[in-house]
Amino acid sequence: MSNATQSLAGTRITSLLDANSFVEIGKSITARATDFNMAEKKAPSDGVITGYGVIDGNLVYVYSQDASVLNGTVGEMHAKKISALYDLAMKTGAPVIGLVDCAGMRLEEATDALEAFGGIYLKQTLASGMIPQITAIFGTCGGGMAVVPALTDFTFIEEKKGRMFVNTPNALEGNYIQKKDTSAASFQSEETGLIDRTGSEAEILGWIRQLVGLLPSNFEDNDSFDECADDLNRVCADIAACAGDTALALSRIADSNLFFETKKDYGKDMVTGFMRLNGATVGAVANRSEIYDEEGKKAEEFDGTISARGARKAADFVKFCDAFDIPVLTLTNTTGFKATLCSEKMMAKSVGALVHAFADATVPKVNVVIGKAYGTAYVAMNSKSVGADYVYAWDNAEIGMMDASLAAKIMYPGEDAAVLNEKAAEYRELQSSVESAAARGYVDTVIAPEDTRKYVIGAFEMLFTKREDRPAKKHSAV
Repeated sequence: MSNATQSLAGTRITSLLDANSFVEIGKSITARATDFNMAEKKAPSDGVITGYGVIDGNLVYVYSQDASVLNGTVGEMHAKKISALYDLAMKTGAPVIGLVDCAGMRLEEATDALEAFGGIYLKQTLASGMIPQITAIFGTCGGGMAVVPALTDFTFIEEKKGRMFVNTPNALEGNYIQKKDTSAASFQSEETGLIDRTGSEAEILGWIRQLVGLLPSNFEDNDSFDECADDLNRVCADIAACAGDTALALSRIADSNLFFETKKDYGKDMVTGFMRLNGATVGAVANRSEIYDEEGKKAEEFDGTISARGARKAADFVKFCDAFDIPVLTLTNTTGFKATLCSEKMMAKSVGALVHAFADATVPKVNVVIGKAYGTAYVAMNSKSVGADYVYAWDNAEIGMMDASLAAKIMYPGEDAAVLNEKAAEYRELQSSVESAAARGYVDTVIAPEDTRKYVIGAFEMLFTKREDRPAKKHSAV
C-alpha cells in the first residue's frame, strides 16, 4: 500500500476500492530530470500513485495524481507510469480509472514531459473500445490534460474544486473568469458534452463504483451480469405518467428501479444511461420532454424535439454500447428536430451521427414507441428501417409523417374547419395510428404501457444469441 495512505491522492484510491485491495505499482519511481535544480526537489512516485485493486470483486487499474508533489505537474516519469498502467490493463482486460488533480505539464522537463505525455494519448486511443476508461476530476485538469477525459468513456467532476479547460477563461478573447467561468464544473457539464455527473468527492467515488459494477471488464468478457431479485413480469402501473420524463420511465422498467443516467446535464432532451434487465446490463436511450425534481414537481420542460446536442449525446452512447456488446433499448417520443439557429448549425451532422450509430450497431436493439413518433426524427430513433431488431409501441402511440391536423392543412389548403377536422381524423386513422404502423410491419407488437418491462425483457432474451455481420472495411468514416 505504501504512500497510498499518506496523501489525499492515496486516500481517494482507498475510498474508491474495496478495503485493503489496492496494490501499488512503481512506488520507487521518481523524476530523473536534473535541470533547473530538479535534483534538489523531492518527487515521491513522481506525483502519481498507480496500481490495481478491486471494486465489488472486479479488477480495476487506478492512477491518482498527487497535487502535493510538485503541484501535481506531469513529468516524464509521471506520464510513463500512467502509460505502463494502461499496458497492464489492456493485457489483462480490466478498466482504467484516472483520478485527476493536476497543475499541467512540468515546465522543467519540457520536451521529455511532452513526449511521454503523448504516450498517454496513444495508450488511451488503443484502449478505446477494448476496456472501459473512467476519469474523475477533483482539482485542476487543464491544457493538454483536458484531452485525457475527452479520450475516456465517462468523466465525473467535483462540483466545487474541479476545474477543466484547454484554455483558461481569462485567455479567451472578450472573457474573464468572473464574467463566465468556462473551467467550472457547471459550464463543463452543461456545455461540452464531456461530463457525466457533477457532485461531491464522496458522491463521485460512489458513482464510479456503481458504474464499474454495471460495465463489462472488456469488450470480450461480459462479466457484468447480476442475479435478478425483481419480478420479471412486474407491472409498471405508473409508467404512462412518466412518458415525459423518460429517466423516470426507465427506472420503472429497470430491475429494482435502478437507472444510472449519463451526461445528465447535457442535451437534456435526450436521456442516456444504464440499467439491468433480468440481471443483464442494458444501455438506454430515450427522448425527454419534461424533467421532474425529487419532490415530484416539474423542473424543466422541452418541446418534444431532438436537439443537435441530444442527437450527438445519444450517438456517442450507442457507439460505446456497441463496442462493449451491451444491448440497447430506446424509448421513442419525438415530433421532429429542434428548430433554432444554434441547433441548426450542427443538426444534420449530429442526426447523421445518431442514424449511423444505430444502423452500424450489431448488438440487440429494441425500440418502444411510447408517444408521438413523427417524420425522420422517428426514423433516426432506432426504427425498424435503420436496424431495430424488435419494435413495440404503446397502444396510445402515434407513428407517421407529421401531426394529422397539420397534414390535413397542407393537403387541403383553403378548406373550412369542419373539412379539415374530418380529413385530420381520416389521416390519423389511416396513416398515424399505431394499428396502421403495425399492419405495415413497422411495429411488431402493440402493448399496454404497464406491460413494458416483461415484453422488453422477453425481447432481449430472444435476441441474446444475435449475430449480425457488416460489410468488410477498415472502419467507418463518420
